[in-house]
Amino acid sequence: MANTARFAEIAALAGDPGRASMLYGLMDGRALTASELAQLAGITAQTASSHLTRMTDAGLLTVEKQGRHRYHRLASAAVAQMIESIMQLAAPPAPARSVRTGPRDAALRAGRTCYDHLAGHLGVSIADSLARDGHLEFNGDAAEITASGLALLRNAGLDADAMAKRGRILCRPCLDWSERRPHLAGALGAALCSHCFDRGWVRRIEGTRAVSVTPNGRRQLRETFGVTLDAVEM
Repeated sequence: MANTARFAEIAALAGDPGRASMLYGLMDGRALTASELAQLAGITAQTASSHLTRMTDAGLLTVEKQGRHRYHRLASAAVAQMIESIMQLAAPPAPARSVRTGPRDAALRAGRTCYDHLAGHLGVSIADSLARDGHLEFNGDAAEITASGLALLRNAGLDADAMAKRGRILCRPCLDWSERRPHLAGALGAALCSHCFDRGWVRRIEGTRAVSVTPNGRRQLRETFGVTLDAVEM
Protein backbone atom coordinates (compact mmCIF):
# COMPACT_ATOMS: atom_id res chain seq x y z
CA MET A 1 0.00 0.00 0.00
CA ALA A 2 1.31 3.46 -0.88
CA ASN A 3 2.44 5.64 2.02
CA THR A 4 -0.17 8.42 2.23
CA ALA A 5 2.36 11.03 3.34
CA ARG A 6 4.59 10.17 0.39
CA PHE A 7 1.57 10.24 -1.92
CA ALA A 8 0.63 13.71 -0.66
CA GLU A 9 4.22 14.94 -1.09
CA ILE A 10 4.42 13.83 -4.73
CA ALA A 11 0.98 15.27 -5.49
CA ALA A 12 1.91 18.60 -3.91
CA LEU A 13 5.19 18.80 -5.80
CA ALA A 14 3.55 18.08 -9.14
CA GLY A 15 0.67 20.42 -8.37
CA ASP A 16 2.65 23.65 -8.12
CA PRO A 17 2.35 25.64 -11.40
CA GLY A 18 6.07 26.36 -11.64
CA ARG A 19 7.10 22.79 -10.93
CA ALA A 20 4.37 21.45 -13.21
CA SER A 21 5.72 23.61 -16.05
CA MET A 22 9.21 22.23 -15.54
CA LEU A 23 8.00 18.62 -15.41
CA TYR A 24 5.91 19.18 -18.52
CA GLY A 25 8.90 20.72 -20.28
CA LEU A 26 10.97 17.59 -19.64
CA MET A 27 8.41 15.25 -21.18
CA ASP A 28 10.20 15.28 -24.54
CA GLY A 29 13.05 13.29 -23.02
CA ARG A 30 15.63 16.07 -23.02
CA ALA A 31 17.73 17.11 -20.05
CA LEU A 32 17.76 20.84 -19.30
CA THR A 33 19.75 23.17 -17.07
CA ALA A 34 18.25 25.05 -14.16
CA SER A 35 18.30 28.32 -16.11
CA GLU A 36 16.56 26.72 -19.10
CA LEU A 37 13.87 25.27 -16.83
CA ALA A 38 13.47 28.63 -15.10
CA GLN A 39 12.88 30.16 -18.54
CA LEU A 40 10.32 27.47 -19.33
CA ALA A 41 8.43 28.06 -16.11
CA GLY A 42 8.71 31.85 -16.20
CA ILE A 43 10.27 32.00 -12.73
CA THR A 44 13.53 33.27 -11.25
CA ALA A 45 16.65 31.14 -11.22
CA GLN A 46 16.62 31.08 -7.42
CA THR A 47 13.04 29.81 -7.32
CA ALA A 48 13.79 27.23 -10.01
CA SER A 49 16.82 25.96 -8.06
CA SER A 50 14.67 25.47 -4.96
CA HIS A 51 11.99 23.61 -6.95
CA LEU A 52 14.56 21.40 -8.66
CA THR A 53 16.20 20.45 -5.36
CA ARG A 54 12.86 19.42 -3.90
CA MET A 55 11.86 17.38 -6.95
CA THR A 56 15.26 15.69 -7.10
CA ASP A 57 15.13 14.80 -3.41
CA ALA A 58 11.65 13.35 -3.94
CA GLY A 59 12.82 11.17 -6.82
CA LEU A 60 10.93 12.96 -9.58
CA LEU A 61 14.09 14.22 -11.25
CA THR A 62 17.64 13.07 -11.65
CA VAL A 63 20.71 15.23 -12.26
CA GLU A 64 23.45 14.49 -14.77
CA LYS A 65 26.81 16.27 -14.65
CA GLN A 66 28.55 16.98 -17.94
CA GLY A 67 31.72 18.97 -17.40
CA ARG A 68 30.80 22.09 -15.45
CA HIS A 69 27.13 21.81 -16.37
CA ARG A 70 24.28 20.12 -14.50
CA TYR A 71 21.33 18.81 -16.46
CA HIS A 72 17.96 17.76 -15.07
CA ARG A 73 15.71 15.08 -16.55
CA LEU A 74 12.75 12.98 -15.43
CA ALA A 75 14.00 10.28 -13.08
CA SER A 76 12.17 7.35 -14.64
CA ALA A 77 9.52 6.15 -17.04
CA ALA A 78 7.16 5.90 -14.04
CA VAL A 79 7.44 9.66 -13.48
CA ALA A 80 6.71 10.30 -17.16
CA GLN A 81 3.71 7.98 -16.99
CA MET A 82 2.40 9.86 -13.96
CA ILE A 83 2.71 13.20 -15.76
CA GLU A 84 1.12 11.82 -18.91
CA SER A 85 -1.83 10.50 -16.91
CA ILE A 86 -2.36 13.90 -15.30
CA MET A 87 -2.13 15.56 -18.74
CA GLN A 88 -4.86 13.24 -20.03
CA LEU A 89 -7.17 14.24 -17.18
CA ALA A 90 -6.41 17.94 -17.37
CA ALA A 91 -7.41 20.38 -20.06
CA PRO A 92 -4.83 20.66 -22.86
CA PRO A 93 -1.97 22.72 -21.46
CA ALA A 94 -0.86 25.98 -22.98
CA PRO A 95 2.10 25.60 -25.34
CA ALA A 96 5.35 25.53 -23.41
CA ARG A 97 7.79 28.36 -23.94
CA SER A 98 10.41 27.54 -26.52
CA VAL A 99 13.87 26.69 -25.20
CA ARG A 100 16.87 26.65 -27.49
CA THR A 101 19.55 24.27 -26.27
CA GLY A 102 23.15 24.03 -27.33
CA PRO A 103 24.85 26.05 -30.07
CA ARG A 104 23.00 28.63 -32.14
CA ASP A 105 24.93 27.68 -35.26
CA ALA A 106 22.74 25.36 -37.35
CA ALA A 107 25.72 23.39 -38.67
CA LEU A 108 26.96 22.65 -35.14
CA ARG A 109 23.49 21.54 -34.11
CA ALA A 110 23.19 19.26 -37.13
CA GLY A 111 26.50 17.47 -36.68
CA ARG A 112 29.83 18.02 -34.95
CA THR A 113 32.64 16.20 -33.20
CA CYS A 114 32.59 15.85 -29.42
CA TYR A 115 36.21 15.08 -28.60
CA ASP A 116 36.69 11.95 -30.76
CA HIS A 117 33.09 10.96 -31.44
CA LEU A 118 30.12 12.31 -33.38
CA ALA A 119 27.53 14.55 -31.75
CA GLY A 120 24.57 16.74 -32.61
CA HIS A 121 21.60 15.44 -34.57
CA LEU A 122 23.94 13.16 -36.51
CA GLY A 123 25.46 11.47 -33.46
CA VAL A 124 22.14 11.10 -31.67
CA SER A 125 20.50 9.69 -34.80
CA ILE A 126 23.14 6.97 -35.01
CA ALA A 127 22.63 6.04 -31.35
CA ASP A 128 18.84 6.14 -31.72
CA SER A 129 18.94 3.90 -34.77
CA LEU A 130 21.18 1.31 -33.11
CA ALA A 131 18.96 1.25 -30.02
CA ARG A 132 15.74 1.12 -32.04
CA ASP A 133 16.91 -1.93 -33.99
CA GLY A 134 18.10 -3.78 -30.89
CA HIS A 135 21.82 -3.39 -31.56
CA LEU A 136 22.45 -1.17 -28.55
CA GLU A 137 20.96 -0.94 -25.06
CA PHE A 138 21.14 2.11 -22.82
CA ASN A 139 20.93 1.62 -19.07
CA GLY A 140 21.40 4.86 -17.17
CA ASP A 141 25.06 5.85 -17.44
CA ALA A 142 25.99 2.65 -19.27
CA ALA A 143 25.52 1.30 -22.78
CA GLU A 144 25.94 -2.24 -24.10
CA ILE A 145 26.25 -3.62 -27.61
CA THR A 146 24.02 -6.65 -28.17
CA ALA A 147 24.91 -9.77 -30.12
CA SER A 148 23.17 -8.41 -33.19
CA GLY A 149 25.07 -5.16 -32.72
CA LEU A 150 28.39 -7.00 -32.68
CA ALA A 151 27.44 -8.77 -35.91
CA LEU A 152 26.44 -5.46 -37.48
CA LEU A 153 29.77 -3.89 -36.54
CA ARG A 154 31.73 -6.84 -37.94
CA ASN A 155 29.84 -6.57 -41.22
CA ALA A 156 30.67 -2.87 -41.33
CA GLY A 157 34.37 -3.58 -40.80
CA LEU A 158 34.54 -2.62 -37.12
CA ASP A 159 36.11 -5.04 -34.63
CA ALA A 160 34.49 -4.55 -31.22
CA ASP A 161 36.67 -7.23 -29.62
CA ALA A 162 39.82 -5.34 -30.61
CA MET A 163 38.33 -2.12 -29.26
CA ALA A 164 37.59 -3.75 -25.90
CA LYS A 165 41.22 -4.89 -25.54
CA ARG A 166 42.57 -1.33 -25.67
CA GLY A 167 41.63 -0.66 -22.06
CA ARG A 168 38.96 1.92 -22.84
CA ILE A 169 35.25 1.57 -22.09
CA LEU A 170 33.72 0.06 -25.21
CA CYS A 171 30.70 2.34 -25.33
CA ARG A 172 28.97 4.77 -23.06
CA PRO A 173 26.24 7.37 -23.49
CA CYS A 174 27.33 10.99 -23.68
CA LEU A 175 24.57 13.53 -23.10
CA ASP A 176 24.37 15.66 -26.23
CA TRP A 177 24.74 19.42 -25.78
CA SER A 178 22.08 20.38 -28.33
CA GLU A 179 19.83 17.32 -28.54
CA ARG A 180 19.98 16.62 -24.78
CA ARG A 181 19.73 12.92 -25.48
CA PRO A 182 22.66 10.51 -25.63
CA HIS A 183 25.07 10.00 -28.46
CA LEU A 184 27.77 7.30 -28.37
CA ALA A 185 31.15 7.85 -26.74
CA GLY A 186 33.87 5.42 -25.66
CA ALA A 187 35.97 3.25 -27.96
CA LEU A 188 33.00 2.46 -30.19
CA GLY A 189 31.98 6.09 -30.54
CA ALA A 190 35.55 6.98 -31.53
CA ALA A 191 35.75 4.08 -33.99
CA LEU A 192 32.45 5.02 -35.64
CA CYS A 193 33.64 8.60 -35.99
CA SER A 194 36.92 7.54 -37.59
CA HIS A 195 35.07 5.07 -39.80
CA CYS A 196 32.81 7.83 -41.15
CA PHE A 197 35.73 10.16 -41.84
CA ASP A 198 37.96 7.49 -43.38
CA ARG A 199 35.27 6.46 -45.85
CA GLY A 200 34.33 9.99 -46.75
CA TRP A 201 30.84 9.72 -45.31
CA VAL A 202 31.44 12.76 -43.14
CA ARG A 203 33.70 15.74 -43.71
CA ARG A 204 34.81 18.57 -41.47
CA ILE A 205 33.65 22.13 -42.01
CA GLU A 206 36.80 24.24 -41.94
CA GLY A 207 37.38 26.38 -38.86
CA THR A 208 34.71 24.72 -36.71
CA ARG A 209 33.80 21.47 -34.97
CA ALA A 210 30.83 21.14 -37.30
CA VAL A 211 30.72 18.29 -39.81
CA SER A 212 28.59 17.65 -42.86
CA VAL A 213 27.40 14.34 -44.29
CA THR A 214 28.21 13.68 -47.94
CA PRO A 215 25.53 12.30 -50.30
CA ASN A 216 27.31 8.93 -50.25
CA GLY A 217 27.56 9.14 -46.45
CA ARG A 218 23.84 9.75 -46.15
CA ARG A 219 23.20 6.65 -48.26
CA GLN A 220 25.77 4.50 -46.46
CA LEU A 221 24.56 5.50 -43.00
CA ARG A 222 21.04 4.52 -44.00
CA GLU A 223 22.06 1.20 -45.56
CA THR A 224 24.63 0.22 -42.91
CA PHE A 225 23.14 1.53 -39.67
CA GLY A 226 19.55 2.39 -40.58
CA VAL A 227 20.14 6.11 -39.98
CA THR A 228 17.81 8.47 -41.84
CA LEU A 229 18.90 12.10 -42.00
CA ASP A 230 16.57 13.33 -44.74
CA ALA A 231 14.65 15.58 -42.35
CA VAL A 232 17.74 17.61 -41.48
CA GLU A 233 20.10 19.45 -43.78
CA MET A 234 23.58 18.11 -43.11
